[in-house]
Amino acid sequence: MNFKIIPFENQYTKDFYHLNIEWLEALFKVEAYDKKVLSQPQQYIIDTGGYIFLGRKDDVIIGTVALMPIINSNYFELTKMAVSPKYRGLKIGQTMMEHVIEFAKTKQIPKLIICSSTKLENAIYIYKKYGFVEIPMEPNNHYERSDIKMELFLMRS
Repeated sequence: MNFKIIPFENQYTKDFYHLNIEWLEALFKVEAYDKKVLSQPQQYIIDTGGYIFLGRKDDVIIGTVALMPIINSNYFELTKMAVSPKYRGLKIGQTMMEHVIEFAKTKQIPKLIICSSTKLENAIYIYKKYGFVEIPMEPNNHYERSDIKMELFLMRS
């Protein structure tokens, strides 16, 4: 699949929101935290030191992924990964994951965290394929749907 991965710009806020909400509604319930972050990605991700990348084919946004800083650490959460239903199964998510992992290495981010759901068997398989390993989930996680937490060390401190 031929598409470009581009950095987030405010003009793509609605695309970021709709792709993620569409995915969440199909599999889970949309939580208040989701709505807050997805409707204001500049404030909750970019302005806090995070990054958002979009997959664009022609003039259509077909995928999203974000790196969100984890408070009081130098680690980031790999989050808000969504691919348009029309483009699923074409390895767009994997390509975007590879991009964000390589980007994180260039920024010398030592570790990425993913909070996910064991319901997403294919996603968990892909995370493991890229080297993520399961770690204990803390009880006060901000996503009700999350029942698995994984980490990937990019560099040892």
